[in-house]
Amino acid sequence: MDPRPERGHRCVPHTADVRIEAWAPTRESCVAEAVTALVDMFTDPGGARPQDEREFHARAEQDEDLLVSVLDEVIFRMDTAGELPLETEVTDDGAGGLRVRWHTVDTDEVELVGSVPKAVALHELRFSPDGPGWSCTVTLDV
Repeated sequence: MDPRPERGHRCVPHTADVRIEAWAPTRESCVAEAVTALVDMFTDPGGARPQDEREFHARAEQDEDLLVSVLDEVIFRMDTAGELPLETEVTDDGAGGLRVRWHTVDTDEVELVGSVPKAVALHELRFSPDGPGWSCTVTLDV
């Protein structure tokens, strides 16, 4: 079996919902990878190119809450503004929170290929250091 790549994500079968796993070398890059996993689970961006740039500041006491905040914001922006991130950059804000910069595209520019997420479920949520890096597991209500 080949070793797991340093950074990546995958969808995992889950009863009635969708579960994503993501991993990366740092907390911030793991959050960015989770955003990519979320978008990849239900879209095929094909040749779409970013059209805009958006920023979001996540604040929370716990790392799990930061992850949920960022993923919830992706779902919220998709529902209210009709935009999705094609690229995500996440940095530590120096006070325990996260600064997120998205390069976005209108939802009309991507092909829907799966169930659209409605919310992040807190059940069985995990986000923590894992060996040399960080990993997370998130269930998404569809």
